[in-house]
Amino acid sequence: MILTVTPNPSLDRTYEVPALDRGEVLRATAERMDPGGKGVNVSRAVAAAGRRTVAVLPLGGAPGALVAELLAEQGIEVAPVPVAGATRSNIALAEPDGTLTKINAPGPELTAVESESLLSMIRTYAGAAAWIACCGSLPRGLAPEWYAELVARAHRAGARIALDTSGPSLLAALRERPDVVKPNAEELAQAVGRPLATVGDAVKAAEELRTFGAGSVLASLGADGQLLVSEAGTYFGSAAVAAVRSNVGAGDASLAGFLAAGGEGPDALASAVAHGAAAVQLPGSVMPSPADLDPSAVTVTADVPLDRPLTEPAS
Repeated sequence: MILTVTPNPSLDRTYEVPALDRGEVLRATAERMDPGGKGVNVSRAVAAAGRRTVAVLPLGGAPGALVAELLAEQGIEVAPVPVAGATRSNIALAEPDGTLTKINAPGPELTAVESESLLSMIRTYAGAAAWIACCGSLPRGLAPEWYAELVARAHRAGARIALDTSGPSLLAALRERPDVVKPNAEELAQAVGRPLATVGDAVKAAEELRTFGAGSVLASLGADGQLLVSEAGTYFGSAAVAAVRSNVGAGDASLAGFLAAGGEGPDALASAVAHGAAAVQLPGSVMPSPADLDPSAVTVTADVPLDRPLTEPAS
């Protein structure tokens, strides 16, 4: 079982529009409504692969009830922590060329009692989890050290932790030595405090995160591929993609694929790349099923192209 933790979940509405014309009335050609949040997306991808997952998340108000309903419809066990504030609603506008404009609401402010209830719910399921994926931004009311406390408690319960967050929350949690961290290029650059222009720059930054406390670093480099930097070695994976429809949740699908394949080594990286490549070719934040994956399109190598410029340099 893969347990996911989403401290700031959302109800996500995605509209496909012909073009984003500022100040005009936009008529959507398609729309979707999905339960959102990075950990939620990981659970959705794990469930799509036919594996058991439990989603721990604070839920409040009508949007929270709808998130729980949508997750249950996808075969995901929900471990809700009731909170007084309403779960946030987010909006995404997707253009035909793959450009995505997102409006993310701040979400409710959690009290100290609600924060402790969330940690207690995680402890209830931690012993049965092969992995705990802790993902996304922290809501108002939770200090940056909250993830560090979660990692420490989970390790005491014997669980392995994959952490996907950024900024002060990531840096604070590294001292508790999470087993895997999954930054994208921008988050990786932010963590080390310098720009990344090449794949080699990203490798050095990932190695630096390991010196800070990360066990392994699974880094998403957008269209360029993904890196895995661990004690066992450094690997680079990429896949050909015919057309990008939406990149919402692609990194979350990658993390799900990585954990579902064991969470270590080149085979897990190949699974992460296959899941991410499949996700960007699906609408909205739809998570890929096994039928959507194309392992034959994935290449993983220990011969990392260190001098390759990043398509989108990170600053």
